[in-house]
Amino acid sequence: MSPLFKRAGVALALAAITIAAGSWGFLIHKTAHQLAVYELPSGSLRDFFYSNNAYLQYNAPRADVRRNEDSTEGPKHFIDLEAFGPDAAYTMPLHWNEAVAKYSKDTLLEYGYVPYHVQYMKDKLTEAFKQGNKDSILFYAADLGHYVEDAHVPLHTSMNYDGQLTNQKGLHSLWESMVPELEIGNYNLSSTHKATYLKDPAKAIWAAIRKANALLPDVFGKEKELSARFTPEQKYRTQVRKGKEYQSYTTEFAKAYAAALKNTINEQAISSANLVADFWYTSWVDAGKPDLSSLYGGSLTADKKQELEKALHSFHNNTLVKDSLLKAR
Repeated sequence: MSPLFKRAGVALALAAITIAAGSWGFLIHKTAHQLAVYELPSGSLRDFFYSNNAYLQYNAPRADVRRNEDSTEGPKHFIDLEAFGPDAAYTMPLHWNEAVAKYSKDTLLEYGYVPYHVQYMKDKLTEAFKQGNKDSILFYAADLGHYVEDAHVPLHTSMNYDGQLTNQKGLHSLWESMVPELEIGNYNLSSTHKATYLKDPAKAIWAAIRKANALLPDVFGKEKELSARFTPEQKYRTQVRKGKEYQSYTTEFAKAYAAALKNTINEQAISSANLVADFWYTSWVDAGKPDLSSLYGGSLTADKKQELEKALHSFHNNTLVKDSLLKAR
């Protein structure tokens, strides 16, 4: 069985857990989308996105849901760098056509191509801005953000994506699901980043891939270190969902793992939001900076303006959770 089909099986098997427990796919994807809106420059771009924040929030995890029904969706979310040779994060071509020429399309479809798909979606969003099509803008913005965020998950850059090759099965859910769900209230969800124009979007997304991949030694290593201090009963719990048993890490182990990783997951979440804002902004600039005010009624209502100002204040002061303004909670 190829890694692609193995990944699809894992995605299906974990679907019930993911939906019930929240995950990077649901909690952090929604959170990163929300934070990215606050980082856009004032004016029609930010006002348009803020006016449609509910759509962006709801559809932030849509691409993951699609994986359960679309067999072509999976490899858009990851890239198994080991399959492309030593130091692939630094030696792979930055662009799709060159990668196809070097490795073949079939190889990329099997081992993933998230950095190339991000570039493709960026071009689709730019075109949607040029056309002034509200539905298309929102559709591509939500999905583009999702793929950019996935590129920040270390395990999305490895064939050992669930720890299955090192007797650490379940690590994927632990890192991107359980830990954020437990720790989100302690995260720093503020950022001084302001959306920046990306002169080279390909380099930007590949930089994110490299940074995420470089975190893998700690992702695997810290789990191994902690496992030596926990008995199997302390480390694992068995849950029954829809008549099936699933083994997952205990809350105690997840908290210990979070402490061992320090701020890594928090920092990756913020970095992903920053880059999403950059990609949205760059797409808009490349489209000629169109005025989007006609797509949301011409201007924000007084109530909406006040609501936005309150949200921005909470964002900059890291009180979104405290003020009950984090939409994903």
